[in-house]
Amino acid sequence: MKIITPKLILFFLLNFILLSCTKEDSNVYSSENLKLIDIKISYSPLELEIANLIQVHRDSLGLSPLGILNTVSGVAEGHTIYMIEAGRISHDNFEQRVFTLINYIGAKSVGENVAYGYITADAAVKGWLNNEEHRKIIENPNFTHFGISTGVNSENKNYFTQIFVKK
Repeated sequence: MKIITPKLILFFLLNFILLSCTKEDSNVYSSENLKLIDIKISYSPLELEIANLIQVHRDSLGLSPLGILNTVSGVAEGHTIYMIEAGRISHDNFEQRVFTLINYIGAKSVGENVAYGYITADAAVKGWLNNEEHRKIIENPNFTHFGISTGVNSENKNYFTQIFVKK
């Protein structure tokens, strides 16, 4: 679970400006480098079911529904692919995803949940909701949009990334 507030955003922006990679270092995050021009996302049935379950849960608490943004899902997809390639779940390079979302969609804050191994959407969402930190992100009333991505590794294990943003 990761969440970024406006103060942390400023911190990350200053660090990025002061400590940005040189051209030779630019491939450090190559698995997550994004081309956000004309993003076209096709959601799988698993992703759509997760999105629906998140909306139903938020609705049960009287929270506003979240819009699904293809750009956010594209960023989530890049991280899902990265985790599959790395063979583990992580929040690696989260600051890069935050920076991307601030610059491309004007995000004010960003939160992220990842998971691994769940077979069904219901199991993945219950797993997040049974964890206090993950649940806080899902139930954050300030978030306005989110994106979802799932992927399968060579052993047929599911990886999940969901990213929440306030616009």
